[in-house]
Amino acid sequence: MKTSQDPRHIKRQHVVQELFKIQFHIQPVSERAQEIVSNLESIDERIHRAAPEFPVDKINRIDLSILRLAVFELVIEKKEPVNVIIDEAVELGKEFGGEASPSFINGALGNIISHEQSSKN
Repeated sequence: MKTSQDPRHIKRQHVVQELFKIQFHIQPVSERAQEIVSNLESIDERIHRAAPEFPVDKINRIDLSILRLAVFELVIEKKEPVNVIIDEAVELGKEFGGEASPSFINGALGNIISHEQSSKN
C-alpha cells in the first residue's frame, strides 16, 4: 500500500513544487523538472485538448503543475501504469490543490488518456 512517505511520492511532490515555482521565478531545477519543461509545448497542448473550457493560462497553477507532471509520465516517460500515475496526481491534488483539484485533475487525465487511445486507433 502506498504511503505518504513512499520515496516515489516524495519525488513527485518535489517535482510539482519545482514546476510551480518556475512559473514565478527562473531558477535551476532538477533534471526531471527540466525534462518536463523542455516538453511543455506538447504537454500543454494535451492539457488544452483535455479541458478546452479551461485555457492553460487560467488553470490554477498548482493544478497545472500536477497535470504537467502526470501528462509527462503518461505520454512521454511511460514508466508507470496509467492507474498509478492518475492515483498519484489525484493524491497530489488533495495535498496541494483546492477542493475541486482532485476531480478536475482526474477528469482532465481521463480525457487525455481517451485522446491518446483514440489517436492510436
